[in-house]
Amino acid sequence: MPANRSTLVRRGIAAVAALPLLTLAACGYGSESTADNAKEKVAAGSSKIDGLDSVKIGYFGNLTHGTALVARQQGLFQKQLGATKAAYQIFNAGPSEIEALNSKSIDIGWIGPSPAINGYTKANGTNLRIIGGSASGGVKLVVNPKKIKSLKDVKGKKIATPQLGNTQDVAFLNWIADQGWKVDAETGKGDVSVVRTDNKITPDAYASGAIDGAWVPEPTASKLVAEGGKVLLDEASLWPDKKFVITNIIVRQDFLKEHPKAVEAVLKAAVGANKWINANPDKAKAAANKQLEADSGKALPADVLDPAWTSIQFTDDPLAATLNTEAEHAVKAGLLEKPNLKGIYDLTLLNKVLKAEGASTVDDAGLGAS
Repeated sequence: MPANRSTLVRRGIAAVAALPLLTLAACGYGSESTADNAKEKVAAGSSKIDGLDSVKIGYFGNLTHGTALVARQQGLFQKQLGATKAAYQIFNAGPSEIEALNSKSIDIGWIGPSPAINGYTKANGTNLRIIGGSASGGVKLVVNPKKIKSLKDVKGKKIATPQLGNTQDVAFLNWIADQGWKVDAETGKGDVSVVRTDNKITPDAYASGAIDGAWVPEPTASKLVAEGGKVLLDEASLWPDKKFVITNIIVRQDFLKEHPKAVEAVLKAAVGANKWINANPDKAKAAANKQLEADSGKALPADVLDPAWTSIQFTDDPLAATLNTEAEHAVKAGLLEKPNLKGIYDLTLLNKVLKAEGASTVDDAGLGAS
């Protein structure tokens, strides 16, 4: 890897890994969630899967991880795992979740495409596999309508992204390049000022005038709209069929090899959750919000929850072709050396679950493990 790109990747990983977590857990990676849920109680007479005491599941406390939120709130993980306890850690930084996976602090996790790509390439393809899809969409460019009235007005303004090198940061840098503008990917300085800002404080930064807008996922985008912002661009409009991966499911390779029944159980819960979400959008929205409240102590208000939820598509398809495109965008931005993503997917168990449900199987775009 060329020195300049290697430096960018190392600094980007360090920057995002250093961001504060919701609550610092003993492992140092994410917050352990112990929210009480009657539906998660181990059923009497059930047995352990593969003799495991627990399966450690990681996810983010935001709506693009709605599959995990709903599956937990509805007790689907625990139902499928039987007497093997579903344990949870909550993250708000992808690199921290990758570190937790690498250290075996979690076994399976919901995560965005960029940290999955970075984690896989940094470990030379030895640490993780993407085993399923979860969500598409839910990312918007929201701006101050008094300062920015059209896309061309973004030039010269201060626009926030969540983290250096994260999925939205890469997407925004790629969009900037497509406009013919120049920005230094590492510093964020150039024709547009890219201000890396934790999603938790982005609405306050917007309200104070410190930023003029943000390219962010839900529910942060809808929080900005509630502060008077205007959606200038929905990222889905930039993709074929308006679909692009925003959240996937990953697993440790050693855990997948040693405990396929446990992995299959989690995937059954995920597929069941997505089926229920799509059949019962209002109930699912309420369930996701209830889990967010249990995890963080605060539910989302309706004026944020409603528009955010409708902009996300929940899908079992990992949309593998779009992951490859997102990797190309990171290379184009100078944040990543061209990666070899062959083997990043193993959709065998997912397709087994989908077939059993009478659903269509999904494709790995030629990036499956041999």
